[in-house]
Amino acid sequence: DISLYKDLAMAITGIAVILGHNFPIYYGFKGGKGIATSLGVILTIEWQLGLVCLVFALLLMIITTKTFARAGLIGNPSDGYFGKTISFTVRNFASKVVLYESPFLEIKLHKNDKLSFSSIDELTDDIKYSGYYGGIRLIKATIKVFYEYCQEHNINFEHKNFTISYDSNIPMRVGLAGSSAIVTSVMKALMEFYNVNIPKDILPNIILSVEKDELKIGAGLQDRVIQVFEDIVFMDFNKDYMKEHGFGDYEKLNIDKNNLPKFYIAYSEDLSEGTEVFHNNIRERYERGEKQVLDAMQEFAHITEEFKKALLKNDLPLLNTLINRNFDLRSSIYKISKKNLDLIHTARHFGASSKFCGSGGAIVGIYNSDEQFENMRKAFKKLNASIIKPQIFEDEKSNLIN
Repeated sequence: DISLYKDLAMAITGIAVILGHNFPIYYGFKGGKGIATSLGVILTIEWQLGLVCLVFALLLMIITTKTFARAGLIGNPSDGYFGKTISFTVRNFASKVVLYESPFLEIKLHKNDKLSFSSIDELTDDIKYSGYYGGIRLIKATIKVFYEYCQEHNINFEHKNFTISYDSNIPMRVGLAGSSAIVTSVMKALMEFYNVNIPKDILPNIILSVEKDELKIGAGLQDRVIQVFEDIVFMDFNKDYMKEHGFGDYEKLNIDKNNLPKFYIAYSEDLSEGTEVFHNNIRERYERGEKQVLDAMQEFAHITEEFKKALLKNDLPLLNTLINRNFDLRSSIYKISKKNLDLIHTARHFGASSKFCGSGGAIVGIYNSDEQFENMRKAFKKLNASIIKPQIFEDEKSNLIN
C-alpha cells in the first residue's frame, strides 16, 4: 500500500526534522525546545490534531519571568565594599518580562519609554519618575552581556530571534531595586529561551556587570543576590572569599515565618533619584583610604553579624537598635536630604525603627502594633509617602499591590 509508505516516510522525516532542530551538530547538540518544529510536523501529518496542539504550543512558546523588589534590611551600603548585608524579598512589587520567538529581534517600548509628550510639564514629570532612560537601555545591555558571557564561556546555542517586553510596578529610583529587577527578569528569560544554565552563585555577578560595567552605574551585589535567591538572605562579601570563589558567601536564613518581626516599608516617589547619584563620591573616598569611610564599612559588617544573631533569636529591642544605628552610621558619611530625613524621623517619632532600604526614597524598619502602623500611615500620607507591610515569602498573606 503506497499510502502506508507515504505516511511512514512523512513520520520518519518529521522525527528527523525535530531531532535536527533540538540537537544540531553545529551548535554542540544544543538546540531549541522543538515546539514550533513539532507543531509544523503535526500540522503536516494531521492538521486537525495540529490545531489543538497549536493552542498549547503558543502557551509553551511564551516565556514569562518575574523578579521582585527588595529591601536592604541591614548592612547596606557595605555590599559594594567587601562588607556584609541582609536583605529580604518584597513580593508586593515585581518586574515582569515576556519573551517569545519571532523573525526579528524586537524590544517593545514600555509606557515609561515614551518619546511623545503633551507638554514640557509632562516630559519633566516623566523624567522625575523614570529618569532619562527607562528600561530599554537595561534590556539592550542585558542581551549584550548575556551574549558575550556565552561567547566567553564557549556556550553554544541556537541563533534565533525573539520579541521581548517588560512591565513593572516597582516604584522607580527609590531604592527598591527596580532597575536590577528588570535586568534579572530579562536574564532569566534569555537563559530559558536559549536553554543556557548559569550557576546561581555566579548569576548575580553577571547581572551586576550589566549596570556596573556596561552602563557605568554605581551598584553592589546585594540587590542581585536577593533577587536571584529570594526570601531572606545573609550575604558576606569578604574580599578573600570572593577572590577565591568568584562570588560571596550567601546563606538563606531559616526563620519561622510566624516569628518574623513586624516589618514595614515606607516610600515616596517624590524622592526618586538614581543610585548613581546617591553613591557618586563614596567610592572615590573609599579607594583613597578615607578613614571615616573605611571604619564605617567595617562597622556595617559588624552590625550585620549582630543583627543576624538577634533575628534568629527574635530579639526585637536589639533589632530595632541595630536598624537605627545602621542609618545613623550611614548619615555620618553620606549627605542625606531633608525629605529623606523626614521619612526617618516620622517613623521614629511613633517608636518604630528606620533606615534606608537602598539609596534613599524608601525606608524599612519594625513597628509594634496595628495601631502604630495606622498612625504612621496617616503621618506618611502628609509627606506624600506610602507605607506597606512587605510580603517576604511566597505563601505569605499581605496587602499586595496589583
